[in-house]
Amino acid sequence: MIQQDDRQFPVALAAAMKVRLDRAGEDHVDFEPYESFLSAEDTTDWFRAWTGNDDLNGDAFRVFGQDGTGGYAAFWLIRPGRELVEQPVVFLGSEGETGVVARDLGAFLWLLADGLGPGEAATRYGSEPGWAPRPIEDLEAIAQRHAPDRRASAPAIIAEAAQELPDFDDIIRGLCR
Repeated sequence: MIQQDDRQFPVALAAAMKVRLDRAGEDHVDFEPYESFLSAEDTTDWFRAWTGNDDLNGDAFRVFGQDGTGGYAAFWLIRPGRELVEQPVVFLGSEGETGVVARDLGAFLWLLADGLGPGEAATRYGSEPGWAPRPIEDLEAIAQRHAPDRRASAPAIIAEAAQELPDFDDIIRGLCR
């Protein structure tokens, strides 16, 4: 069960975010990880501003990074009674883009290992003609250690997430004012 005020990264996410921090600017992934989740207050402030709806709070999200434009990557706490690592990873972009990018942390680790960040995954960059994965060895090792059974290509991870939660955009748009 998820504790509402727990803002510590799971071990696997912390390891992957450290690699992303160390690689910032060295690859073609537009993703700036945080060292911990945004606070509950900051998450609520962001979500209210993003939706234009002051009646909401940010309790359904654990924000752990952003792209260069300020779009946020987060766990979406949509599965009651399930651990944080079993929740989908979503992206809410600075220009209103939305997308479910991975069905859980294990799949997200493999998405990162394939050389995509959440923003690229949400905008379907990984399924563009001519796109080829740029595997990142350090992230592959983390994914293999923490989620060997979730291994898949970035396009397969994105498709699986979109198929499982096809209404994410509609749900989020329904909260907007």
